[in-house]
Amino acid sequence: MEYNNVRFRRLGWSGVEIEYGDQTLLIDYITDTSQLSVLRSEEEVFPIASNFGRASIALLTHLHTDHADPLALAVALGDSGRVLRPMAATGSQQDLALTMHAESAFKKSNLSVEMLVEWEERIVGPFKISSAPAVDGFGDPQLSWVVECGGRRIIHAGDTLFHGFWWRIANKYGPFDAAFLPINAPIVDFPPLRPMSPIEAVMTPEQAAVAAHILGAKSVIPIHFGSMHKPPMYSETPNSIERLTNKLEDYGILNLVQQPGIWFEL
Repeated sequence: MEYNNVRFRRLGWSGVEIEYGDQTLLIDYITDTSQLSVLRSEEEVFPIASNFGRASIALLTHLHTDHADPLALAVALGDSGRVLRPMAATGSQQDLALTMHAESAFKKSNLSVEMLVEWEERIVGPFKISSAPAVDGFGDPQLSWVVECGGRRIIHAGDTLFHGFWWRIANKYGPFDAAFLPINAPIVDFPPLRPMSPIEAVMTPEQAAVAAHILGAKSVIPIHFGSMHKPPMYSETPNSIERLTNKLEDYGILNLVQQPGIWFEL
């Protein structure tokens, strides 16, 4: 099996680009961070997708603005691209507060969009794509994505909480060459979410390591860390990379920390 044609690149925060031959797949790709200006650090870059205007497919784990940017997707995908995403959130206006910006942008776009639920599969070019369960820290619909191409299999888990579906994902799709897992475990105090919760809204580094172990992942590429820390509104857990590395060592799993914009192979 030929592996060396499969390349990966972090695109800032949770964004990931997968390149196989002349085909490109994007996950949680954003370029417009204006909605995040009160939270994000200016130090993290958000690189532009490389196959500009010709990406094959884009996947969204959920519709928060740090993961979903319909305008950026329209530019990256061009006229022939497709977007796979979870179902829309439902409820009161307050319940929709964190997804309404991206949903409104989708309605104004001409993107070809398909909503999936858990355990669905699609084939797009060389990419076999499967949707897997995830649990959003704020109650919005979320999916993890399993992508196979060129003999490699990865999972991207958005900004999920730790949950009990890891075993089922592993049984159906594992093991994995790499798991792109969130690790920043923020305590969040957003106006729509009152009374506030002192429980982390995303996995801790230690929980991410346990998830990787259950999934049978050979390596972890940490995502969703380092760019946002603005207490008291958004307080990231400290020393996330060091803690992740220490826990992964207990399981013999590699921590492949990647800087945004740099291509790498597994």
